[in-house]
Amino acid sequence: MPVNSTKTDLTRNSSSDSRSLPINEVFYSLQGEGKLAGTPSVFIRTSGCNLRCWFCDSYHTSWDPIHDLMEVDKIVEKVQEYESANHIVVTGGEPLIHDETVELIDRMQDNGYHITVETNGTIVRDAAIDLVSLSPKLASSTPTAEKDPMGDGEQAKHHERHRINVDAIAEMIDSYKFQLKFVVTDQGDISEINNLVERVRDITATTINNSDVLLMPEGATRSSLADTSDSVAELALKHGYRYSPRLHVDLWNDAPGT
Repeated sequence: MPVNSTKTDLTRNSSSDSRSLPINEVFYSLQGEGKLAGTPSVFIRTSGCNLRCWFCDSYHTSWDPIHDLMEVDKIVEKVQEYESANHIVVTGGEPLIHDETVELIDRMQDNGYHITVETNGTIVRDAAIDLVSLSPKLASSTPTAEKDPMGDGEQAKHHERHRINVDAIAEMIDSYKFQLKFVVTDQGDISEINNLVERVRDITATTINNSDVLLMPEGATRSSLADTSDSVAELALKHGYRYSPRLHVDLWNDAPGT
């Protein structure tokens, strides 16, 4: 479902209607990433993000937000049009910046759906989440002047200051079934990944197995994935972590609504 061309700088909850969410798109596809890769799912993509990864593959939810303000009831009705779907993926942007996302999640689970939430792990919410897909942003995600898609690195300091919240990550791991999914740009990321996993392990009551840690190559097109996938697979083998494909990219390249 495409949206209109409304644009807003959504870095925190800014919905004017307490029962509405800024929605970038709603579509039916295969889950392309993580432990549930290949699962038919309805994706609900909210608009707005508190971070600015230079490689963001949903550019129109973060750097240049476009959305339609939809009532939660209307979102539920839209999802129910996909009669064969049992899984919902709530994603963004960063969906947990919006208070109303909790109501949406709870409503969808009340209707019998399995709910995955894709989050950068900086915000904790109490909601009926079946799988929290935590994707902490590494230093390589920072939009330096050389990589900034819209300027000269003006967002770099904010992004670097807020990209990791170890306490929030640990709390969500102790609250929900989880996966830790890292976007890897090159082999230099692995030391930060190892360090962060150990920091979180030190403060969680929940055991974090290596199989809960997924390494995913950066790339929103087949050609860009080809540059990173082999090296990321080698890192997963070397360190005993899990490799995550980007199945939707392999199948449909960068086509919208996939």
